[in-house]
Amino acid sequence: MREIKFRAWVNNYKKFEAIEFIGAGQKTFPVYTKGNKYWFPMQVVLEQYTGLKDFNGIEIYEGDILQDVDDSTIVGVVEYDEAFGEYDCGDNNLYECTRDCVVVGNIHKNADLLEEQS
Repeated sequence: MREIKFRAWVNNYKKFEAIEFIGAGQKTFPVYTKGNKYWFPMQVVLEQYTGLKDFNGIEIYEGDILQDVDDSTIVGVVEYDEAFGEYDCGDNNLYECTRDCVVVGNIHKNADLLEEQS
């Protein structure tokens, strides 16, 4: 069984926070991190851990940008494909990518990596 965990991109502070607890609410959800409390979805973007690690053993989350270790091309952004119930990266199944890809950034801090490949 894969580990269920999230990270939160805090828009106001332009940084990631590890999530300790997600509270219940009717229209907004309080998200608690170490020593901080944010309200979702106004200030944070939640990204789920895929349960997979890259070539170097780094955890892969939604929104991560993967690069091929052999030819240094950007493979794509990790996204959940609801139609197939699995994670994809570019045109590939994420599981297949993990053997020869590394996390080089994420869509919040490194969107320019995607533009360079266009």
